[in-house]
Amino acid sequence: MTRIKNRNDGILESWNDGFKESSGFLTWMSTKITVTPMNCRNSQYIYQGIESCPSLEMNANPLGWWQPAQNQPATGDQALSDAINRVTHPLFLINHNGKMVVSREGTLTIGNKKPSGSDVLPLIGYAPAMHPKDLGDPQFKKTHNLRYAYVVGAMANGITSVDMVEETGRNGMIGFFGAAGLLPDEIEAAVDLLQGRMGSRSFGINLIHSPTDPELEAATVDLYIRRGIKLISASAYLDLTLPLVYYRVNGIHRDNKGNVNCPGKVVAKVSRVEVARKFLSPPPEKFLKLLVDKNLISAEQAVLAAVIPMADDLTAEADSGGHTDNRPALTLLPTMLALRDEIAAKYDYVNPVRIGLAGGIATPDSTAAAFAMGAAFVLTGSINQACVEAGTSDTVRRMLAEAEQADVTMAPSADMFELGVKVQVLKRGTMFALRAAKLYELYSRYDSYAEIPASQREILQRDIFRCSFQEEWEQTRNFFAQRDPKQIEIAENKPKHMMALVFRSYLGRSSTWANSGDQSRKIDYQIWCGPSMGAFNQWAKGTFLEKRENRKTVTLAMNLMFGAAVDTRVNWLRYQGVALPRKAGKFYPLELSKILGLLKEA
Repeated sequence: MTRIKNRNDGILESWNDGFKESSGFLTWMSTKITVTPMNCRNSQYIYQGIESCPSLEMNANPLGWWQPAQNQPATGDQALSDAINRVTHPLFLINHNGKMVVSREGTLTIGNKKPSGSDVLPLIGYAPAMHPKDLGDPQFKKTHNLRYAYVVGAMANGITSVDMVEETGRNGMIGFFGAAGLLPDEIEAAVDLLQGRMGSRSFGINLIHSPTDPELEAATVDLYIRRGIKLISASAYLDLTLPLVYYRVNGIHRDNKGNVNCPGKVVAKVSRVEVARKFLSPPPEKFLKLLVDKNLISAEQAVLAAVIPMADDLTAEADSGGHTDNRPALTLLPTMLALRDEIAAKYDYVNPVRIGLAGGIATPDSTAAAFAMGAAFVLTGSINQACVEAGTSDTVRRMLAEAEQADVTMAPSADMFELGVKVQVLKRGTMFALRAAKLYELYSRYDSYAEIPASQREILQRDIFRCSFQEEWEQTRNFFAQRDPKQIEIAENKPKHMMALVFRSYLGRSSTWANSGDQSRKIDYQIWCGPSMGAFNQWAKGTFLEKRENRKTVTLAMNLMFGAAVDTRVNWLRYQGVALPRKAGKFYPLELSKILGLLKEA
C-alpha cells in the first residue's frame, strides 16, 4: 500500500498504484505531494552488475522538486536496481550534486517553482507503480475473470494439455486446451477433466477450421454446446463456417438490462485482414437464415445476431509456430487495431472487439512492446511446448530448448495439404520439412502414385513410408474407416485423392511420433515452432530457465509479465530523458517464488 498526501486534498490511498491514477503527472503544476511507502521490506536484486552512477547527463530543466521524508535518497548499484524492479512502488530519480540518486518516498513539488528549504533537490525522473496485473485491457480481464492479460494458446493434439490449462487458470491467466487433431471422444475426456478441476476458473478449448473434414468440425461444435463450453479459440479459419456461426449465436438473448448476450464466447486467431474482417463483423446473413431454417435458432435470435461481432476477442497472429502467414507483429497489430475501429464504428458496437497479439511473444521486451502498441492481451505458444506440462515428449522439449531463431522453416500442413497451406516447424534435428515438401511436390506434379518415377517411389517406400505404398494405403484406409469413411470411397475412384490421403497420413503421424517420443521416427518429428523459441532460449541462456526441467508454464508467464512491467518503467524513465546505466534495463529470469514475493510487498 502506498500513501499519497496532497497538501490540498488530504490523504489518498490506492492499491499498488502510486501516482498511476494521475495520467497528468507532467500537467500537475505547482502541486506538493508526499509519498511514504507503508510496507518496505528487503527484496532480491534482479538486475545484474549495474554500474555505480557517476556523474550523468541530466535534463536541463527538472520535472519538479523533491524533499526527503523519512529517509535520504539512496545511491549505488543495488539501490537503483531495487527501486526499478520493485514494481509495486513508485520510483523517483533525483539530481544530487550532478549525480543521480533514487528514492521511493518524499515530498514532490510538480512545476517550475522551487519550494523553500535547504534539502530541496531537482526531480529528473519518475515512474509510477506498475503491477503486472495492470498490463492489458481491463475489460478483457473482467470478461474472462482474469488477473493477468496473458493467454496460453492452443497447441494441437493436446500439447496444450489439461495440466497446462489447469495451472494457467489457477494462477489468474487463461489457457486453451489443444483439441485440434483429436477425435470428439478424446476431446470430451479432456472436457470431463477440465470441468471437474477448474470450478469457476476460466478456461477455453480450441476449434480449428477443418475444410477437408467439415463433419468433424460440426461434431466438435455439437460437443461444445452439449457440454456447456463457454469459450473457444477459433483458429486456422480461411472463412466462416456454419458450425462456427452456430456456436456463436446459440442461446443468444437480451439480458435484463436489454443488452444482447451470447453465451458462447469466441477468441479468433487470425493473421490476414480479409479473415479478420469476417470475425469483426456480424455473422453472415446466409448462415443465420440456414440456422433458422434448421430450427437451430429462432427468427428473433437471428435479428439479435445482426448487432454483435462474430468474435469477442481477436488475436493478431504474427510470425508464430504452426499455422501462420509469417506477418511481422510491428505492422500486423496496428493494422488489426485500425480495422477494428473502422468496423466498430460501422456497426456501432456497444463493446468493440478487443485485439491481442501472438507470434514472437517470448521475452519481457516483446511482451512489453505488445502492450505498448495497444495489445489487449498477449498469447504465447511455442515457448510453452518446451514446458514440463506440455503434452509432448521429453525428446521434443530437449530439441526445443536447443533451438535458435533461424532453426525454423515452413512445411506443408497435414490438415490442409491439398490446398497448399503451410505450417511453421522446427527444422533442426529433423528432416520432416524436407520430406513433407517433397511429398507436396510429387502430389502437385502427378495425378496418381503410379505415375511417380520408380526411383522416386523407391525412396518414398524406403525412407518415408518404410513399407510398400499398398501397405501404407491399408493403414490409411483403416484410419479413415473410423474417422471419415466417405474419403475411402472417393480415394478408390480417384487415384490422386488416394495419393493425397497417404501423403497426409505421414504428415499427420509425424506429430504423433514427436509427442510420443518414438525414437525410431525421430528424424521425422513434426514440431510446430516459431522463431520466438530461439528468442526465449537466448534470453534464458545462463539462467535456471536454460534447463528444460525448470520450464513451467506459470513461471515463464510471470517472468514475461513481471519483466514487461519492469521494462515499461525503465522506458518511462528513458522517455523523460534519463540516461540510465548500461545494464539498468536488463531483466533476467527469476524463480516464481521471488516474483511473487516482490509482488506481495505492496
